[in-house]
Amino acid sequence: MNRATYKTLTWLLWLAPAAIALRYWQVWDQLPLRVASHFDASGRANGWMLRVTSAEWAVGFLCSLAALFTVVLYLGQRKYGLAKLSWVLLAFFHAEIWTVAYGLNSTIDYSLYGTPIAIVPLFAVTLVGVTVVTIFALAEKRGTALSRTELLAEEVHAGKQWSIVLLVPVVGFAWISIVMPNSVARLTLVVAGVAMAGAVAMAWDGFHYYFSRHGVEIRTLGFRLKSIPLMQIKSYSIDDWSPIGGYGIRGIGNCKAYVWGKTGVRLQMYDGEVFLGHSDPQRIVHDLNVMKSFQHS
Repeated sequence: MNRATYKTLTWLLWLAPAAIALRYWQVWDQLPLRVASHFDASGRANGWMLRVTSAEWAVGFLCSLAALFTVVLYLGQRKYGLAKLSWVLLAFFHAEIWTVAYGLNSTIDYSLYGTPIAIVPLFAVTLVGVTVVTIFALAEKRGTALSRTELLAEEVHAGKQWSIVLLVPVVGFAWISIVMPNSVARLTLVVAGVAMAGAVAMAWDGFHYYFSRHGVEIRTLGFRLKSIPLMQIKSYSIDDWSPIGGYGIRGIGNCKAYVWGKTGVRLQMYDGEVFLGHSDPQRIVHDLNVMKSFQHS
């Protein structure tokens, strides 16, 4: 698909606020002066507002979402072009904004007919969408797999302390989800717990750096995160990592970091940079030196 199609589909996001505005206009005379605007965990209304305020808020919220999604898609398209990730984000944003519109429409139906509000679809679409986008984001710009038949060294940079810290909320989510009577709230906690459990597993396993005559390959939990061909590495040096930058997999595109600590080695490449976290960065430099020695052999 071409750039014109991408732009057209991006602007079609703005049909969502127009659709909810049309829905309010269609049933305006049937709505009570005060409509339900806030709901508890079981889906019962516990807050109300004037119908004109409700309409303004619903349209305004969808306009804000459409504006945010449009900016993200525009910046992503400028940075990555029409790569797969751009199209995946576009599909996710459409699913998300129309699911939100569906949920807002269900609040109108609640005020008209007393029918339940639609909460579960939003959680389902968000969960599936975030999962798919994350998978594509990790796969984006990771390069072609390198041969490991001539492996020179393997280094592991794990964050076992972080895995213990992250395990605490997993246990908390599990316990609360058992005693929580509301199914929607329970589903939310289960989803959050599963996502956190994945982070625990990744921190415990750590980042595996495979150095071969062909370059460096980075993996975690058996999944290949990035391949760095030897010829793309321009220079490298030991550097510190600021906690402000966060931990785990950081950055997007060609500027990435794989770090669970405060030290590592920064690789300057011809098309970006990669930070390899490690408690003993001298070992990474040594392995890189050995690897580089084959470049001129």
